[in-house]
Amino acid sequence: MKPVLLFILTLLLVPVSAVAQSRFDPVITVNGAAITPHEIDQRARFLQFVRSPENAREQLVEDKLKMQAARQAGINLNQGGLDRGIEEFAGRANITGDELVQALRSQGIERETLEDFVRVNLTWREVIRAQYGPRASITESEIDRALAQSGGRGGVEVLLNEIILPARPIRGEAARSARQAERLSQLTSISAFQAQARQLSVSQTRGRSGRLDWLNLSRLPAPLRGTILSLRPGEVTDPISIPNAIVLFQLRDIRETTAPPPEVAAIDYAALYLPGGRSDQALAQANRIKDRVDTCDDLYGVARKWPREQLERGSKSPSDIPSDVAMELAKLDPGEVSTSLTRSNGETLVFLMLCSRTTALTADASRADVREQLRQRRLEGYADGFLAQLRSEAVITGQ
Repeated sequence: MKPVLLFILTLLLVPVSAVAQSRFDPVITVNGAAITPHEIDQRARFLQFVRSPENAREQLVEDKLKMQAARQAGINLNQGGLDRGIEEFAGRANITGDELVQALRSQGIERETLEDFVRVNLTWREVIRAQYGPRASITESEIDRALAQSGGRGGVEVLLNEIILPARPIRGEAARSARQAERLSQLTSISAFQAQARQLSVSQTRGRSGRLDWLNLSRLPAPLRGTILSLRPGEVTDPISIPNAIVLFQLRDIRETTAPPPEVAAIDYAALYLPGGRSDQALAQANRIKDRVDTCDDLYGVARKWPREQLERGSKSPSDIPSDVAMELAKLDPGEVSTSLTRSNGETLVFLMLCSRTTALTADASRADVREQLRQRRLEGYADGFLAQLRSEAVITGQ
C-alpha cells in the first residue's frame, strides 16, 4: 500500500507545485529580460486601480525597453528620488505615499508594483531629457503661433498629408514598417510623400494621396500640436507609433484664422469592433454599416444582437482618449466615420464614429507657460519615436 499511497500523493502535489512555480516563470522576454505572470497580474490590478485603459502586458514590455535604454545611458534613480516620486504620484489623489501603499495593499497590489511603475516613468523622463533636451528648444515664433491658436488672437489651421503603415507583430511587419517610416520621415518633397502614401498607406486617405483637408490645430492631440507647429512645409514628423501601425504627417501649408478656436472639453465617440481586421470582408461590412448610419445612436440598432463589448461609446476628456483614436477623431466632423485603426494585433477593425464635441473656454497662459508646454510636447514626440525604434530593434518573445 505504501508505494500506491506515495504515488497518489505525488500526483496530487505536482500540479499545485507546477502552478505555483509558473507564476514566476517567464511568459514574455524582452531582449532576454523576463516578464512573469505575477508581474502581469500585479500591473493589471494596478492599472485597474488607477482607472487606466492601458494593457498590462504591453506596458510591461515597454517598461523593459525603457529601463534597458536607461542602463545603457547610465541613468539610475536613487531611493530618495523614488520616494519623492511616490509622494508626488499619491499627491495627485490628495493622499500621502503611505496611504496610497495601504490602499493598494487592500486590493492585493504590492508596494513593489507601485515602485516599479514610478521608477520607470521617472527614469524614462530623464533618459529623454538627456538625449533630446537640447533639440527641444522653442522659438519665439512658435510661441506666437501657439498663443494665436489658443488665445484671443485667432487660431491656426494646417494642411497635412498622412501615411499610416501597418505594424502588426507578425512576420516581421512591425520591423519592416519601422524601417520604411524612418526613410519616409526624411522626405521633404510633397509629391514624393504623396506617391508613397498611394503605395504604402492603409489610411482612408490613400486614394487621395494621403491628403487631409484644412484642419484646426486645436483638434489634434495636445502632444502632436507642438510637433506640427515645429515643421516647415514639406517636412515630416518623426514616426509616431500607435497600436498595430506607425503614422507620419507631412506639413503642406499653415495659416492663421481670425477667430480663436474653442477649446474642446469632451469628445463623445463610438467604436464598433469588427472581426477580420483590414480584410476585404471586414472593410466591406464597415462600408455597409456606414451606409446605414447617420448618427452614433444608429449604431445601437446595428449591434443590438451582438455581444455588448463589440460596441463602446463614451464622452471623454481629450487627454483621456488613446492617441491613435484622438488623431482619427481630429479628422472627423460629427457623424463621420474612420476605419483606419485596428486592435487585437490587427485582427479587429475599429469602426470609429464621432458623435459630438463639447467646448470650453481656455484659460490665459503666459509665454513662459506656453514655452514649457511646447517643449514638453516636443519631448513627448521624441519619446514616442525613440520607444518605437527600441521596439523595432528588440527581440521580444511570447507576446
